[in-house]
Amino acid sequence: MVVHGPEIFDRGEVGWLIERVRPSRTIVAGVMARTAAEESSLPVEFWGDPPSYIINKIPNPVFLANHGKTAESGQIFGDIVASRLSDRGLVQVEASSRTVLLWGRCDYALGSALSHLTGFTLKHGQRTHGGDPQGRSIRGCMPGEPVYVNGIIIGNATADTVVLRSSDRGIKPLSGLLPKVAGLEKLAGQGHIDISMAWCKSGSIRSASPKPGRPTCQAGKVVVIDHCGHEFYRRIGEDCCGVLAIGDDTTAVCGHICVHRGIPVLGIVDGDRDTIVTESFAHGSVVVHAVTERDDDIGAEVMPMVGSQPAIWGEWVDSVLHMLGDRVKVVVDTRVKRDAVR
Repeated sequence: MVVHGPEIFDRGEVGWLIERVRPSRTIVAGVMARTAAEESSLPVEFWGDPPSYIINKIPNPVFLANHGKTAESGQIFGDIVASRLSDRGLVQVEASSRTVLLWGRCDYALGSALSHLTGFTLKHGQRTHGGDPQGRSIRGCMPGEPVYVNGIIIGNATADTVVLRSSDRGIKPLSGLLPKVAGLEKLAGQGHIDISMAWCKSGSIRSASPKPGRPTCQAGKVVVIDHCGHEFYRRIGEDCCGVLAIGDDTTAVCGHICVHRGIPVLGIVDGDRDTIVTESFAHGSVVVHAVTERDDDIGAEVMPMVGSQPAIWGEWVDSVLHMLGDRVKVVVDTRVKRDAVR
């Protein structure tokens, strides 16, 4: 079973599927799905790759489990995954609509068995994916919600479908999007992007609140996450004592993820965040708001302070705050007050 997204964990459906279906392996795809999975304490594996990549790599019978924000968006997601697979097809358990969807030349016997075990309706998925190979349609959007490409918010949806195309300068919105110029500039800074294979999403990343964990080590490596929260798990290790997060949305995502692991965050923001995840921070975290400058510029100054040698988190944060002075305002501080300790 390949599981996508946090919602299916937060609703307890993964545990139910493991109990009913008894898959030999349960593999998690996605950043927030991993966060929800770690909180669930279920026996799962983390690959950190897109569902289509994982499914293509597994020779045994395999199915995708998902809970879309709506039944339509769940089917759209399955359509996209199926379009990236080889001739094997796809069997999808879509919990939002309580259906088992059959895509292409899939394993019908597996789909039928899953329908019997879960009580979900068995039916064929309706293929709609395709079109411009240089373009990408993000379907199932709700007007007003944020739209991401590779973890960076590039604007807000104005229609149920956002159409993008690759260009020499990153990507170009064609329709359905109120662009966020700063986001498009940050994305362009990553170099050429194959929009057909990029990670695209709309709406909140996770609706549930994180579950706090035990505090991590006080000394170790400070990890920098600069407008790329989707790469969080690829960058942190057991020796991580804290995270420097640059950007409003990146700070919110890193804070949310780090709570369960007890990792503190020093976030640098400038007030242009969207509501993409429930904001929460582990003990020892500090968030500063740039008074007149951009978070990118201040972040660029702070990054060189992250050395290769282990740091003591509390002392490192104090040194950063001292260096920035009145150029920033502390808006979140979860450290123990010195006076209270005395």
